[in-house]
Amino acid sequence: MNGLVRPQQGRWIAGVCLAIANRFGWDVTLVRILTIVAMVFAGLPLWAYIIMWIVIPPER
Repeated sequence: MNGLVRPQQGRWIAGVCLAIANRFGWDVTLVRILTIVAMVFAGLPLWAYIIMWIVIPPER
């Protein structure tokens, strides 16, 4: 497993979903779909995504 960093290549908005997918070896499409479902149905607030965007360091 890799460290939790936001890659420069392949990200859509901030690279948070891609960072999580890379860290755990999951498919990035699955993580993106689960994130959208969680935001819509489970009440995961958008600010949680924004906080992860700030906290997870970018790839160098």
